[in-house]
Amino acid sequence: MSKTTISANGLSIEVKYNGLQGDYISLTDIAKYKTSENPGYVIQNWMRTRSTVRFLGLWERFHNPDFNCLEFEAIEQEAGLNSFVLTPKRWIESINAIGMISKQGRYAATFAHQDIAFEFASWISPEFKLYIIKDYQRLKSDENSRLSLGWNLNRELSKINYHIHTDAIKHHLITNNISSKAQSFVYANEADVINVALFGTTAKMWRDNNPDLSGNIRDYATLQQLIVLVNLESMNAELIKLGLTQAERAVRLNKMAIEQLLTLEKHSQNKQLEF
Repeated sequence: MSKTTISANGLSIEVKYNGLQGDYISLTDIAKYKTSENPGYVIQNWMRTRSTVRFLGLWERFHNPDFNCLEFEAIEQEAGLNSFVLTPKRWIESINAIGMISKQGRYAATFAHQDIAFEFASWISPEFKLYIIKDYQRLKSDENSRLSLGWNLNRELSKINYHIHTDAIKHHLITNNISSKAQSFVYANEADVINVALFGTTAKMWRDNNPDLSGNIRDYATLQQLIVLVNLESMNAELIKLGLTQAERAVRLNKMAIEQLLTLEKHSQNKQLEF
């Protein structure tokens, strides 16, 4: 999800996901609760108070390793004076703020991290803030449900796809005179080829390092890892049919896992940062 909207007492408010930094909510849309004609002025009036400046500075101290303390101190000293003016653009550029994002141009808008957005909403109207929080919680609940569904579907797909993998092992790596115990070892050993290629550890090593967790290593994979897992199982089956050694396959599968995970992560970040 790169962007969506919530509804607060009939007012539509845009929400964007900014990667690991979290959700950013449109202050411009929230300000329209006061006036739809000049929401930017509402934001500036809020930002020029000393209490707001201190709150914004405290948030940046907690979350921003590149926070410019010296510039903040200068701004804090000015705050509260009749001549003091603080815009989102000045705040971002002066102290290297990450809690706000300002869009300039025809569709100018200011977004702020949810912590800051809720503080702004309190200043606008405590009642309106509750409407925002209520629908925002609904949004996050729906989002978690969709992610859970996607994970479960991919986990089931990986289990079904595993038969393609085991069939290739059965027909190309297991001979007729091998014992049942030896067959189990071959299957487990080939499964670990994929585990090491994708997770960097074998199933046994994972169990030894996580004695309190139930299930296996694949039950704790991310959505992206499950997608790659399905691809690796299919690829390993084809490489087995081609007669490649386990060492050769391990190298190829690890390279494939790294490339695909990087691609999925890059695609996910690009979607999240589309403003």
